[in-house]
Amino acid sequence: MLKVSSHPAYPSEEGRYLRGKDYSPAAVIVILTTDAEEIPPEIEKLVQTGMETGAALSGTLQTANIGIEKIICNIVANPNIRYLILGGPESEGHKTGDAIKALLKNGVDEKKRIIDTTGLTAVLHNVPDEFIKRFREQLTLVDCQFQDESVLRKAVWSCFQEKPVEFRGQMLCDPGAFPKPPLSGKLTWKVTQPWAEPDDKGERAAKNKALEMIERLKKKQGNQIQ
Repeated sequence: MLKVSSHPAYPSEEGRYLRGKDYSPAAVIVILTTDAEEIPPEIEKLVQTGMETGAALSGTLQTANIGIEKIICNIVANPNIRYLILGGPESEGHKTGDAIKALLKNGVDEKKRIIDTTGLTAVLHNVPDEFIKRFREQLTLVDCQFQDESVLRKAVWSCFQEKPVEFRGQMLCDPGAFPKPPLSGKLTWKVTQPWAEPDDKGERAAKNKALEMIERLKKKQGNQIQ
């Protein structure tokens, strides 16, 4: 079974996750619906279970935009990760679990909004199309949302098997590394309010030009005050 080295920068993006075995075929994502300072014990338990069972990465996901983008960047930097195991509840506002599922099933439209999701902020402005395409090609979703740690543990175990085993209607095993080199996943820029972002490159260029003018005026005003 082929295993490869991850990108030297892996994992390139910071976040609330634990790093486990780099050659593991599974990553565990647990939906977080509270502030980071108030993570419930049951969510911590799911994250810890993913790590103890052998996941490459195991952590929480809160937002359906930058949060998902960080996950994309980290995973495409490690071709050994072939399964995304989704756990935890659903967020009423962000609909992050729904957004992840829709991304893997449908991709994004020309405005980089995730297709057919109920998540209102599910727009991936900060990652190249190449990263999104690789993420979808590289991964298979294993849906363990609303399940306890025993189900999550069995999911990770199933992904490690040399021969296919049945898990909740899926046949899972370790297929080896994705047959393309790792991508140096790093967010290209930071759009924190995707719903207010220009729709096309022309509008974006105009916005950037206006921002540059504002900065020049601020500096000029500062010099005059001095």
